[in-house]
Amino acid sequence: MLIVPGLLLFSAPAAVAQSIQESIPAGPVTFAIAPQSVDGALAAFSTATRIQVLTPGAVTQGVNSPGVSGSMTAREGLNRLLSGTGLAARFLNTETVTVERVAAGDAVLLDPVQVEGSRGATGPGALPPAYAGGQVARGGRIGALGNQDAMDVPFSITSYTAETIRNQQADTIADVLANDPAVRSSLGYGNFAESFVIRGFQLAGEDLSVDGLYGTAPRQIVATNMFERVEVLKGANAFLNGAAPSGSGIGGGVNLVPKRAEDEPLTRLTASYAMDSRLGLSADVGRRFGDANQFGVRANAAVRGGDTAIDDEERTLKLGSLALDYRGERARVTLDVGTQTQRVEQGRPVVYVGSFVPAVPSASQNYAQPWSYSRMRDTFGQIRAEYDILPNLTAYGAFGLRSMREDGDYASPTITRPDGTGTVRRLTVPREDDTVTGQGGVRADLQTGPLRHQLNAGASALRTTNNNGFEFGTTSTINLYNMVGFPRPATTSASGMVGDLPKVSESVLRSVYASDTVSILNDRVMVTAGLRQQNIQVRGYNRANGARTSDYDQSALTPVVGLVVKPIETLSLYANRIEGLAQGPTAPSTAVNSGEIFEPYRSVQYEVGGKLDFGSFGGSLSLFQTTQPSGVTDAFTRVYSVSGEQRNRGIELMLYGEPVQGVRLLGGATFIDPELSDTGSAATEGKDAVGVPRHQFNANVEWDLPFLPASFPTVTVTGRMIHTGSQYLNTANTLKIPSWTRFDVGARMIAEVQNRPVTIRAAVENVTDKAYWASASGGYLSQGNPLTAKLSVSVDF
Repeated sequence: MLIVPGLLLFSAPAAVAQSIQESIPAGPVTFAIAPQSVDGALAAFSTATRIQVLTPGAVTQGVNSPGVSGSMTAREGLNRLLSGTGLAARFLNTETVTVERVAAGDAVLLDPVQVEGSRGATGPGALPPAYAGGQVARGGRIGALGNQDAMDVPFSITSYTAETIRNQQADTIADVLANDPAVRSSLGYGNFAESFVIRGFQLAGEDLSVDGLYGTAPRQIVATNMFERVEVLKGANAFLNGAAPSGSGIGGGVNLVPKRAEDEPLTRLTASYAMDSRLGLSADVGRRFGDANQFGVRANAAVRGGDTAIDDEERTLKLGSLALDYRGERARVTLDVGTQTQRVEQGRPVVYVGSFVPAVPSASQNYAQPWSYSRMRDTFGQIRAEYDILPNLTAYGAFGLRSMREDGDYASPTITRPDGTGTVRRLTVPREDDTVTGQGGVRADLQTGPLRHQLNAGASALRTTNNNGFEFGTTSTINLYNMVGFPRPATTSASGMVGDLPKVSESVLRSVYASDTVSILNDRVMVTAGLRQQNIQVRGYNRANGARTSDYDQSALTPVVGLVVKPIETLSLYANRIEGLAQGPTAPSTAVNSGEIFEPYRSVQYEVGGKLDFGSFGGSLSLFQTTQPSGVTDAFTRVYSVSGEQRNRGIELMLYGEPVQGVRLLGGATFIDPELSDTGSAATEGKDAVGVPRHQFNANVEWDLPFLPASFPTVTVTGRMIHTGSQYLNTANTLKIPSWTRFDVGARMIAEVQNRPVTIRAAVENVTDKAYWASASGGYLSQGNPLTAKLSVSVDF
């Protein structure tokens, strides 16, 4: 982008509006604002562009605007509205502008002339722009293919923006993904980790990527403060991202995009409150430096702590992150470092069951022991760079590190009688992980006759070590509905708890990949084909003496083929065949072929769909089928083999945008048929997979109140509905939790206080205080959160 500075022309008693900064959205906006008062014109402008306009004092009283009509950039539209009024616009941040009177004799600049190329979002920090309404982006990172517009790729992706994260006061990644009809969240096995289910398959917390790189995201719970976007790539993705470190992600992946310094200076402080007494304070500061703003710094810090809406549960967070970037003519570099510490005291645990599903306790009831806790500390960083060797040839690389320490006393109850009677046993697990990860490659954009080739080739590697010990305590009798606390149980058995934690496993994942996207007819038809050769090596070690106990070393080739056809500008049809990859099993000790190692699980996905983009409103519809192999022990021969299969066949609908000015929609529906086959047992053959709802619905609506006076602050009311179908708790389908529906409401207001924009946000989640089992994923129960009120105040300086 080239900016030609404005020319100093003259001083005049009636100044025209000053030039507007580039932070206003560059895309065209259709205006139909008649000549009227400046207050009315600015209100109409704010509704059309979603840029907050503040008018301090009485500077606009008695002033009329010439109006504006036609399709143009928001910057040009605002200039025309203020032309000849003696008023000027000044940006306070990237989303807010204030209008002030220009004193007589002030020098005035002509608008800068802006020349834009067609390079698009190709650098490490250059993101696809936000879609109309600002809640989602036009695209996101498609693994090895980099940042892409959603209309140009044969895959389904939804990218939730920083605006959505802030407006919904989303503290963690699970809060953000609650907006997605293809995703549901639960807790980890016996701990407080956030775990996700995408298209009916689990995605573990350690399998999130950061800026396209596995291994640097915090493992258990990820706070949102340091991230600009949360991108959900739905479907198998072994070629795009490689095998996930823990082997999950068959139904989709999640990529976290770090915040970067924007062109406009940013200093934002936010104070927050959540029931019952959780208080927080965060700071977000960004600046760019250099004669062309080529150097950027973005820093985030946050502290939160106090009691949650669950009785006696306390959660605290301490977070700090720093993002540095350089964007030159040919080279672009980013560096992200951060540290996050989460502590959960007396966190409400998951519930294990026997031959029945217990009635759900009241929404806020806690059945944790007073000595249970978890402390999770992650320190991480990664550097990413790319260099344009030629205008159409770019080399790129990334390198990352993460160190993690977890400590905790866990006590998840097992319920054995309908009256809530059961048992609980203390499990203490200290754990340390160290991860080194990296990737590198080249991409080229070539034209050969009528064909355009987007070539990509590279390699990736990840190594992680897991050191841990464990300690079991005595078993105690409890009641789920009348939990009585007792002293921390005495130890009955332990391993690796003396001295340094012993290494118990080491995983090394390596891959090489190559792809070509061939386009014709000005990208109206695009075909993508690629291959990734993946090697998975996992070694196990004895805690007591360090001896190697297992050595898994297998490779697999995972292809991808995709097609995009755009018959008209607003419609993109697509199809893909892509695979997922996970470590294969080892035959259990109960099988006659005990210890036999099987090759990696290769899941296969077929998907067809269409995407619509009407400029202000868009959506997608996809039909998919994913098959996941599973291990089965024959009841008669006792031979273990990979012969079983879970087949998830479904339909997915997504809608988003601002179909009417001031009304924004986000939501959709997912329908899945999760069938088990070749299970080796008549009791489970043809049954539904565990923890997979057959239907899920989401609807999120925002409405900017239109009937308020022009001088009144902008007020937006919000409502959200989340519905999840019933889920089976066992493979025989004899245990099932009922469907549930949650309603959330909220409002926000943007006002000016002493010439500074102040945003006040309030929300109530689960407004009916419904008690429900939220998930049966993993074969255990996770309860949904109770009614939770949230309030935050943000001030930009």
